[in-house]
Amino acid sequence: MSKIKIKNFGPIKEGVPNNGWVDIQKVTVFIGNQGSGKSTVAKLISTFLWMEKALVRGDYNIEWFQEKNKLRSQFLSYHRIENYLKNNGSKGTFIEFDGTAYHIIYQDGGLTIKEKPGVTYPLPQIMYVPAERNFIAYVKSPKELKLSSEPLTEFLTEYDKAKSEIKGIVELPINDVGVEYDKFTDSLNLKGEGYTLKLTEASSGFQSLVPVYLVSAYLARMIKKQSEDNKEPMSSDEMKRFRKGVEDVWKNNSLTDEQKRIALSVLSARFNKTAFINIVEEPEQNLFPSSQRELLHGLLRFNNYNGGNKLIITTHSPYLISYLTLAIKAGELKDNVKRKEQLDRLNSIVPLDSTIKPEELSIYEMDEESGSINVLESYNGLPSDENELNERLDEGNELFAQLLEIQ
Repeated sequence: MSKIKIKNFGPIKEGVPNNGWVDIQKVTVFIGNQGSGKSTVAKLISTFLWMEKALVRGDYNIEWFQEKNKLRSQFLSYHRIENYLKNNGSKGTFIEFDGTAYHIIYQDGGLTIKEKPGVTYPLPQIMYVPAERNFIAYVKSPKELKLSSEPLTEFLTEYDKAKSEIKGIVELPINDVGVEYDKFTDSLNLKGEGYTLKLTEASSGFQSLVPVYLVSAYLARMIKKQSEDNKEPMSSDEMKRFRKGVEDVWKNNSLTDEQKRIALSVLSARFNKTAFINIVEEPEQNLFPSSQRELLHGLLRFNNYNGGNKLIITTHSPYLISYLTLAIKAGELKDNVKRKEQLDRLNSIVPLDSTIKPEELSIYEMDEESGSINVLESYNGLPSDENELNERLDEGNELFAQLLEIQ
């Protein structure tokens, strides 16, 4: 299991009390107020997972990573968090990433990188789904826009691939509605009982759900197929030839940076990805609670396709925490229930392929005032009801009680 320790980076000050580690579990959730650091931590996790992946593949060597300002200029700038670094002595930024194949420390403006020998590394497809994704379902030609967000540009690339793979109608998890792709007009249409509606004309909820659902389903299926079709990793000789090819590309001064990236992409395609890391900002956007539940079930199902898959979520929704609790409880019952009618009833509440185990889930609460990251306690394997989101609901009830007193 990978984990990360963060201090004095953006809104994060001391990070997690005591041991300092944020465990990157099969399902990891961050909750908290605006500006508390939910997306900051998710973006750092994405960054360091990608750095580890690039090191394993040989895209870059350790010395290249350790060049001055590479972390800031090449990687943190991708998510526009490069200015969150603090270089003021004891209160300067400290980041420690303990991955599967590499151990990386950022301290005093420099990187220390150590390889872990003899490990099995599931090469991941890393997808960061930014909160600003929603508009791409509304505009008619998002590819023609000049986007300043690199994560959004990459998400749009995968969105186009996901659309092109649609054959017939893809059933969506809400409202008994499906979606089909019209290649001639490069548009998506919603198909319900007795009607067809362009996605650009649909409700904001569908425009929020469709992109994240299609991309997640597409990438999860692709990785599942790759890992099933090609179970053997590269041999040591193949790895040496690959890294020699990477070195030759970087030394070829006749190529532009863009041409080098394309050449490296072609070389890297020979690697077989066996895990899907899906990092989703605010999956609940514009969705009714029951629709939030069905989307979550879909994301959990895709996450269960492969053992190495991970789902990382930032959220403001108390409903998602409640539905995760149900998914854990359903997983516990699934292992004990034997009668078919009971399994059918259980499946109607929480799909059996969307359940999770207690040890696979971590929920972290961010505090914008102290800059801390606190692990949400669990009881008998279930997330505690005493969390920040539920407290805000209770606060509303208390304020109403005060109004009644005034009355």
